Parts: sequence; C-alpha cells; structure tokens
Amino acid sequence: MTANALLDFSDLPRFDLFNHEHVTPAIDALLTEARQLVNSLETSNATPTWDSFVIPLESVTERLGRAWGVVSHLNAVVDTTELRATYNENQPKVTEFWTELGQNLKLFEKYKALQASNEYHTLNFARKRIIDNAIRDFRLGGAELSDDKKIRFAEIQEQHATLSTRFSENVLDATNAYELLIADESRLAGLPDDVKQAAHTSAEREGKTGWRFTLHFPSYFPVLQYADDRSLRETIYRAISTKASELGEKPDWDNTKNIVDLLKLRKEEAKLLGYQSFAEVSLVPKMATSPHQVIQFLQDLARRARPFAENDLAEVRSFAKNELGIDKLEAWDLAYASEKLREQRYAFSEQEVKLYFPEHKVINGLFRLIQTMFGVEIKRDVSPVWHADVTFYRIEKQGHLIGQFYLDLYARNGKRGGAWMDDARGRKNLAGNLQTPIAYLTCNFTEPAIVDGVKKPAYFTHDEVITLFHEFGHGLHHMLTAVDELGVSGIAGVEWDAVELPSQFMENFCWEWDVLQHMTAHAESGESLPRALYDKMIAAKNFQSGLQMLRQVEFSLFDMHLHDDYDPNGMQSVADLLAEVRHKVAVIIPPAFNRFQNSFSHIFAGGYAAGYYSYKWAEVLSADAYGAFEEAQGDPNRLAETGLAFQREILSVGGSRPALESFTAFRGREPNIDALLRHSGMTSS
Repeated sequence: MTANALLDFSDLPRFDLFNHEHVTPAIDALLTEARQLVNSLETSNATPTWDSFVIPLESVTERLGRAWGVVSHLNAVVDTTELRATYNENQPKVTEFWTELGQNLKLFEKYKALQASNEYHTLNFARKRIIDNAIRDFRLGGAELSDDKKIRFAEIQEQHATLSTRFSENVLDATNAYELLIADESRLAGLPDDVKQAAHTSAEREGKTGWRFTLHFPSYFPVLQYADDRSLRETIYRAISTKASELGEKPDWDNTKNIVDLLKLRKEEAKLLGYQSFAEVSLVPKMATSPHQVIQFLQDLARRARPFAENDLAEVRSFAKNELGIDKLEAWDLAYASEKLREQRYAFSEQEVKLYFPEHKVINGLFRLIQTMFGVEIKRDVSPVWHADVTFYRIEKQGHLIGQFYLDLYARNGKRGGAWMDDARGRKNLAGNLQTPIAYLTCNFTEPAIVDGVKKPAYFTHDEVITLFHEFGHGLHHMLTAVDELGVSGIAGVEWDAVELPSQFMENFCWEWDVLQHMTAHAESGESLPRALYDKMIAAKNFQSGLQMLRQVEFSLFDMHLHDDYDPNGMQSVADLLAEVRHKVAVIIPPAFNRFQNSFSHIFAGGYAAGYYSYKWAEVLSADAYGAFEEAQGDPNRLAETGLAFQREILSVGGSRPALESFTAFRGREPNIDALLRHSGMTSS
C-alpha cells in the first residue's frame, strides 16, 4: 500500500489513512504525471486513435479527479482549519491544470482529427459522444482563443474558483458561528419535545446551559414553524436571512462583493468566448437552447401558478389575522401561520407525521422499493469513513457488485448545509476490467438525540424523507448505469437540466400508500402510518403549492437574468435586480433587510449558474415520466415492466445519448407540462 492515502487507487478511498498533509504532495505528483502524459500526447506524430489517445488521457485525468474529489468532499463534510488551508492552497493549481487542458490547441486538433478519421465511424455511440463532447468543451474552455486571451481566460478561471470557494466558506463560517441561547423555557412554547431536546443537547455539548439554536436547518426551521414566541421567530429569521451579508455578524463574511466579482468574471469569460452572456455559455451543453426559451418557460410557469399563489397567500393572511391575532403577516410569521393553518384544515401536523418516520424504517423502506423496482439487492458493506455516523452499502444484481455508496445523514458543525450526491468513482470497463461506480449521498437531518445517556432513533420529517429519496435518485442514476465508457457513464455527460429527472422522479414514491407502509413505525406504538393520517397528507400535499412554485420560479428567473441581461458593471445592484424580479412574479416580498442572494450557494458556489431553472425544467420531465407508473397502477406486471423500462432507457444509458432521446424512448413521445401542473394541483376544476 502506498504511504499517501490519496495516491491509493486500488479500491475504496482511504479515509482511515487520510491526513491533510497528504494533499499537496499527492496533488503535485498527479499534476506532474498528467502534464507529462499531455506533453507526450502533444508531441506524438502518431495518428490519434481511441486506444492510443483518449484512453491514456482519460486514465491520467481520472486519477487526478478522484484524488481531488476526495479532498473536495472532505472539505465539504469535515471542514477543519488545516484542511481548508491546504484545500485553498491546492485549488488554484488544480484549476490551472484543467484550464490549461481545456485550452490545449494540440489536443483539440487531435480530437478533431479523431472525429474526422475512419475509426470514428466504427466507434459505438458512447465513444462518439465522448469525442463530440470533448470538442465542444475545448471550444468552451478557450482552446480557440489567441494566446493573450488564453492567459486572461486562465486568470478568470483561477479567480472564479477562489471566489466561489470564499463564497462557500463565508456561508459555512456564518452558519457555524451563530448561536442563540435561550435560558427561559417558557419562550420555547409550541416547539415539539424532540426539537427542545436537540437544542438542550446542543447546549450541553458546548458546555452551556439552556437551549441552543443554530443556523443549521434542523435547528432553526422548527423555530420558524412552531415557536409561539413571535420575537423569537423574528430573531432567527433575521439571522438566517442576513447570513454572510453586510448585516451579518462579521464583515469578513459578507459575500456582497464576491457576488459582483463572480458575475463580472462570468460576463468577461462569455465575451472572450464570443457569446453575449454567460447564460448563453451555460446553455451550450444543456437541453434548453437559449436564455429566451428558459425565461419564456419560467414566465409561463409563473403565469399558471400566480392565481394559486395569490389564493394561498390570501388564505394564510386571513387565518393569521382571524385565528392567530396577527394583523400584519411578516416573513417570520409565514411558516408558523402556514403550519397552524395546515393543522386546522387537515387536522394533522408535520410533527405528528414525523413520529412515524424513524431512520431505520425509512432506510429499509427506501431500499425495499429500489430492490423491487430495479431487481437489485442493497447490503451493508465495510469501508473506511470520515465520520462515525457515516454508513456504507453495496448494490448487487444477480450476485454481482454494480455499485456502492456512502450515506452521511446528519447535520453537524464543519459540514456544508443542504443535501447532495457526488461521485467518488465512475463506472468504466477497460479491457474487461470493470470499475464499479461509488457515490457520496449527503444530507443534513437532525441527528439522533441522547436522552439520559441513551441514543434514541433519529426521526425524519416527511420533507426530509422526500429529500433522501431525491438524492437517492441521483445516486441511482450514477450507480445503475450500464455504460462502460467513463465520460458518459452514470451522470457524466448528462445535460445539466436533465440530471434532476431521476431525483425528482423518486420523490413521487414518498406519497405512495404501499411504499409508506413499509417505511413507517410510530415512535411509541410501532404501528405503521394509519390510512386516515395518510389521506390527510394526500389532501394537504399541494398545500401552498402555488407559493412554492412561484418561489422556485423567482429564484430561477433571478439566476437567469443575472447571467443573461444584467450588467454587473452598471448602476443596478444585484439586490435591485432581485427586487425587480420579485415585483414581476412574486406575491410575497421579503423585508428590505433580507439578503437571500448572499447565501445562494447553488449559483455562486455550486455549479448552478444560469442553471437553477433546471429544477423546474427537469420537474416537467420527472412528473411526465412518473405518469407512466401512474398509468400502470393496479397491474403488477405492467409496473415491473415500467420500472425496468425506466432503468433501461434513462438510468442505464447515462450521458451516452441526448436526454430528450432517452425520455422519448421511455415515454414514447416528447414531454409536456400537464403532469407537473396536475401533480401540483394547478389544474382548473
């Protein structure tokens, strides 16, 4: 075994041997190796072939990508001062290499020569697509720029990577630094017992008395949702909505300038490449064809959703005034009043539902569904992990390993907020040596409570269950691939606005009676979810769906306009643009102090720049795809056939063909919006 854990590619990542001191020597060695190979390919006079050119280049860059992937993952889930420092030290070097590679005119010419060769016509579709994608990416990477412009393009990439990292670090630091200690338990009236217990445990862990609340979602959101104390709700709301801004706790964490600088860099990059806007650049490898098409799509959704949203808001305002004595509904009242209205209207609370979803039952029910639908087995497996709470599993089909995944479920200090799937390793089959895919599945749920020294099971809200299913959809897309070519296996090479199809598709099963029966057990009685409560959940499923739809459209339009027609060098501020978008589509206008944009990590640090619309775009695809399962209800044979068809036409093909072709192959036609509107309760009755 090699002494440096990052250079051990024999099998699973060696988290047990990892030390932050490994990073620099490993990355330096891999960069040297990669540059030597690139130089060899550049100077070779041999005619480029798949075996002599593509495979060696793919192999050497994969090693670098896997090693840096481990570092990036650890930086997101176990942030430490030492790891952050070495990550920031090495990130510019890694960015520089990828930029150099993307601009390498000699390699670009060899790919074009391969595309024009007789061999190209003998290759399978997956290999052709890899070559075609590479040529496209070289153009987007600046390969055709003049030397002076290449230098500036490279500077932009490095500065962009640094700023994105700084943006993310500011959000994380602001999140980790904040705490609200409550000494008087009477102020916690309305909060569920498990929330209070978690807050009490959090305080004890820090050596403090009382109840401690943070800006991690499982901690702060129940306050907004359940706390009767209005001033407490306002305090938490102000903290979360001013995070990483000039109104936050520390000026050093203010992301305002980082946002502007990122936008300036993106606009300059687009101009260098000959595009009018960064949105145009972003859409080149996506399903959508132009910013105008996306904006029209979003405006159409807004138009359809607005009457429902206006009704949702009128109802909750009236309820808050008449039933709760809140004459003017403020932002910090909305979740609270909405939950009370939901409880009154549907005679149940989210907390009541939560008591039926213990972690072990949810996980077992999820696995049972996947095993049944796709004909696989999921088993516990053994691997080094980065935290004691992380579990590891393997997926087998007919006794053969096809994929593995890590499951990291709980929120904690030093862990980036949100939920995501990332790949630790992709599938490839080289000369009969099959490399199976490995995924990271990361969430931020409430950890199990410790009561009188005894660890209790973690219980999930139904929204958290939906989140888990969502991320597993991504994981299945990555792990159930049957493509042998690394560049288009799993999620690799899939258009960005289609990658959410499998994830959003899986969410639908969280509402199926038969599925829920196998993933619920009450905290006290152990009985599964009662039919009466399920019926109430279904009745409430589209509660405030108009408001939710408009909120996502608002974020998507803001993102698209930022990267299409907004001038970061002009007089209009980013906040002004957001206000303008809200004026056009929103029915709820947040208070003036709200700085949502300053922690909008998706678009400033998460790869969704000019791509946030993809959630709604893919939701059209996923709702329509799920319609095939709805049509097969009641016929077990047809259901099984539909599951296998979904696996065959969408999950297994990865990026080896255009997403629209995969969808059409599964559904027998192109997608339409009707299913999404129906699932959201937005059809005229």
